[in-house]
Amino acid sequence: MSMSPSGRVPARVRAVLATAGSILVLGALVGAAPASPADPPTRMDNPYVGARVYVDPEWAARAAAEPGGDAVAGQPTAVWLDRIARIAGKDGMMGLREHLDAAVAQRADLVQLTLYDLPARDCGRQAPPGELSIGDIARYRTEFVDPIVEILADARYADLRIVTFVEPNSLPNLVVNVSPRYNATPACDEVKARGTYLDGIGYALARLGTIPNVYSYLDISHHGETGWADNADPLTALLAQAATNGGSTLADVHGFVANTANYSVLREEHFRVDDVVAGQPVYQSKWVDWNPFVDEIPYARHMRDRLIAAGFSPQVGVVVDTSRNGWGGPNRPTGPASSWDVNRYVDGSRLDRRTVVGNWCNQVGTGLGQRPTAAPELGIDAYVWVKPPGESDGASARPGTGRPYEPLCDPDYLPQRGSTWPTGAMPAAPPFGEWFPAHFRQLLANAWPPL
Repeated sequence: MSMSPSGRVPARVRAVLATAGSILVLGALVGAAPASPADPPTRMDNPYVGARVYVDPEWAARAAAEPGGDAVAGQPTAVWLDRIARIAGKDGMMGLREHLDAAVAQRADLVQLTLYDLPARDCGRQAPPGELSIGDIARYRTEFVDPIVEILADARYADLRIVTFVEPNSLPNLVVNVSPRYNATPACDEVKARGTYLDGIGYALARLGTIPNVYSYLDISHHGETGWADNADPLTALLAQAATNGGSTLADVHGFVANTANYSVLREEHFRVDDVVAGQPVYQSKWVDWNPFVDEIPYARHMRDRLIAAGFSPQVGVVVDTSRNGWGGPNRPTGPASSWDVNRYVDGSRLDRRTVVGNWCNQVGTGLGQRPTAAPELGIDAYVWVKPPGESDGASARPGTGRPYEPLCDPDYLPQRGSTWPTGAMPAAPPFGEWFPAHFRQLLANAWPPL
């Protein structure tokens, strides 16, 4: 097994990983030992049930090196394949095969992978940050998807349940960031016109679907991006198009993932979208802004029902990323606010304390959410940590610093002149995917449920 970038795994992490086979990683269900190679893999409705889920030793080492990080260093996180070099491994980091070998050594049942390298990835950003340009769909297929599939199909990994989160934050961009929407970008308009995302995702689903022990989940964003009523139909249509493109079928989609790398709470406990305050409906407040959803579980169930009606299997489940949606700490409300002003009522009651529900970059005040758990409620396959806590969403650099500039990662950026809704991003953040100690420590301090 490759070690962490420091060259070794701390002793306390080695102890965690040495006993990973006996640690209950998902809720209170401990899986049996992996089947013998002679037994065919069993296809499961919910792959998380009874599973020991792989603990990434590189993330575990970074987490354990932070004060108090030992408390969560044994939790499973997804391995992000966000550029071609990640497949083989680069700069001392583990490659895909090394992660799978480590999972076998841990006697894990399930590995989580995030495929995140579409051409013009994140087209809604000011400058799409991925390595592949809009015209690189052939490279995406042959240099990214095909090598991943070749490794996953190795018989040595046939007893692993391999969950793949296929290209988060892609199709939802083609709903909210295309013309004539207010937030349209030229990149998203071109990606949609070319069919780049549909072709890439369809190809990935079709190739992954040839491997019996792979379970693919498509991203449905979160309620604060696509929860509004006018987003439901186009998002459902795009998901169905992608799942039936490039040789893929609806059967190649095992489920959906919500809140990927985001901060939306599972449920708002102290107010409802249909509350009325002094004759003022909550859904008309500035925070809610006519969105029929204020939290993630109702949104996830709503989208699941719509997708089943669109032809996906009635057995599809949703996993929800809870890696950073805890919002604990001393500022967590303990009950509804006492106010006759609807905006003050909502702002004083809500657990999600972002200045705007769409803010996504290294948010101030966030905490670890529910620990990974299998089948927590009806229709939900698992709470999972797709985004490894402590990895940056993007650099907080200002224009002219030589780093790619993303306004929503700049703590001082205001979307509109005179706006009182700042980005809520933490200062001194490193580029995407790099370790951000200050953010990780905040996540520990504000974890909910508390550690």
